[in-house]
Amino acid sequence: MMDKQQQLGLTPPMGWNSWNTFTWDINEQLIREAADTLVADGYKDAGYEYIVIDDCWSLKERDEQGRLVADPDKFPNGMKAVADYIHSKGLKFGMYSCVGTHTCAGYPGSFEHEFQDAASLAEWGVDFLKYDYCFKPRHMSGELLYKRMSLALKNCGRDILFSACNWGEDNVYQWIRESGAHMYRSTGDIQDSWESIKTLALSQLDKAAYTGAYCHNDLDMLVVGMYGGSNSDFIGSQIGGCTDVEYKTHFSLWSLLGSPLMIGSDIRKANEATKKILLNPDLIAINQDIEGRGAYRIKPEPQWFHTNEVFMLVKVLADGDLAIGFFNLSDGQREMSLQFWDFGLPYASGKSLSLYDCWEQKELGVFRERFAPVVPARDCLIVRAKLV
Repeated sequence: MMDKQQQLGLTPPMGWNSWNTFTWDINEQLIREAADTLVADGYKDAGYEYIVIDDCWSLKERDEQGRLVADPDKFPNGMKAVADYIHSKGLKFGMYSCVGTHTCAGYPGSFEHEFQDAASLAEWGVDFLKYDYCFKPRHMSGELLYKRMSLALKNCGRDILFSACNWGEDNVYQWIRESGAHMYRSTGDIQDSWESIKTLALSQLDKAAYTGAYCHNDLDMLVVGMYGGSNSDFIGSQIGGCTDVEYKTHFSLWSLLGSPLMIGSDIRKANEATKKILLNPDLIAINQDIEGRGAYRIKPEPQWFHTNEVFMLVKVLADGDLAIGFFNLSDGQREMSLQFWDFGLPYASGKSLSLYDCWEQKELGVFRERFAPVVPARDCLIVRAKLV
């Protein structure tokens, strides 16, 4: 039986983060209400466990001892009280800092304060640190700075999941696992738009080898259910958001690619369509598969589609099943033909696949050699395939 430390970061972290919707406009009451909602609306039972405060939580200056200080207007009872409340709900508490001299919003960063800040996080009862990449001194190695904070966290006296957020810079794929991070951002910031979702997903389709248990490739936080509801023009307020079909495809991509599932919408106001997507047990089970394998891409025959926007993802699961995603990111309906020999099942084996639709939650039947569904524009079909 694994102990608690061994389990930290084993599967992609799941939770809620304040940034996409609220950015700087955060306070203790909001965080408490987000925690209450995570429990009351079934998110906790589905696997979401982290409540993460992003940037803008501190004062603009450290105290005389060099310690970070929570903004007393936003968090009048301090961070220990917030952590205690979240823990009382059976959840875990996350916070934010930065490798640089300042955070992206201009608050104190952890550069040359790494061990001091890690000690503060442990004292407050923090379980998760998102560590951003703004205002890094030009002469310093980003790789070294992430290794420095990892060392500080692993020796602070508390289990703290390390979420490295360097946006895919500095050939991060080559060194991040060795650094000790449990998840790492491989992309720029997400926006609440279909083009952003598509761009981020396509950028990571050939990176299956760079994710796995204890170090997960993070495509950034989910925008499911935001509908343009951000106070940031960049993230969504001037963009208009996505349709429910586009959010469904977004969640499916993140689930199969093994990205952490960190909700970015205002879950207090989530409609039924949003809840249906975020709480889908079959997609969550695929994302949380214990072996944490990346999904590899199969392209349809080139004579049919001369585009990168139509593809299939195959994720090998621990019980021998396959999770197969048929993704049509184009603007027109497509028939997508999957030949079973493309993932190792020849006709001569005598074996077939029993397919289960993870969104409609129904059996599709038994198929041999080939399966060719018609997928609407910007939509997807996710099946769990069992060898029979």
